[in-house]
Amino acid sequence: MSLPFVLTLSCPDRPGIVHAVSDFLLSQKGNILEAAQYGDRGTGLFFMRVAFETGRASLEAGELEAAFMPVAESFGMRCRFVSTARRLPTVILVSKLGHCLNDLLFRHRSGLLPIDLRAIVSNHRDFYQLAASYDVPFHHIPVTAETKPIAEERLTNILLEQQIELVVLARYMQILSPGLCGRLEGRAINIHHSFLPSFKGAGPYRQAHERGVKLIGATAHYVTTDLDEGPIIEQDVARVDHTMEPAQLTATGRDVESVVLARAVTWHAQHRVLLAGGKTVVFR
Repeated sequence: MSLPFVLTLSCPDRPGIVHAVSDFLLSQKGNILEAAQYGDRGTGLFFMRVAFETGRASLEAGELEAAFMPVAESFGMRCRFVSTARRLPTVILVSKLGHCLNDLLFRHRSGLLPIDLRAIVSNHRDFYQLAASYDVPFHHIPVTAETKPIAEERLTNILLEQQIELVVLARYMQILSPGLCGRLEGRAINIHHSFLPSFKGAGPYRQAHERGVKLIGATAHYVTTDLDEGPIIEQDVARVDHTMEPAQLTATGRDVESVVLARAVTWHAQHRVLLAGGKTVVFR
């Protein structure tokens, strides 16, 4: 039986990287199924993702990483091997807007979202019945200014108990503390609207209607301590016009948010997203 893996790496760009990786995979009886690479001339860094299978029985990702270490050290690589047979343990955070949650649940049930969804956490009870209809455990953790530290401790306990490796903020309208953001670096994805021009605060779609915008969109990015400024994974826009009322803009915007978040989660779960400082390299 063939075992499927993905190798992702980044390192200073120089000749011989692809050759060294290919030779190593051949030594492990590996068959390359998909390969993509990118050399960033601005930073001088090289990024690569290789999906492969190997005929070696009972091979673990850790064994591959240990065997690959001499190659990685010689090129100064940051690298990781993962088994694609194992799906990322994931939790979804949500508040009172359920369009992204509903979309993710449907995609997951349909086999279109390659994650192991272990729980939904919300600061409201609005979607406990939706969660139950998909047989996903629902945790209600109310949050106020006074109880925020306790709420985050409860959330952290769930993440640890469920061994969560990916946190999806599906319109979760709470700001995570710097400490929690730091612990979740590179494994928490947020979604928000992104208008041209930008409108902040309450009622962004109403503000957009008043200004007569022609494009509305959404941005999915990794969570950092800088609010809504983490490395961007995916963005998209939809064209609108003067005939559309605020409710229509809102519906269109929510559709875009749902699609953009689903793409970002899928690409992350497939190990297609590599962090490059304040931005990302995405091998779609």
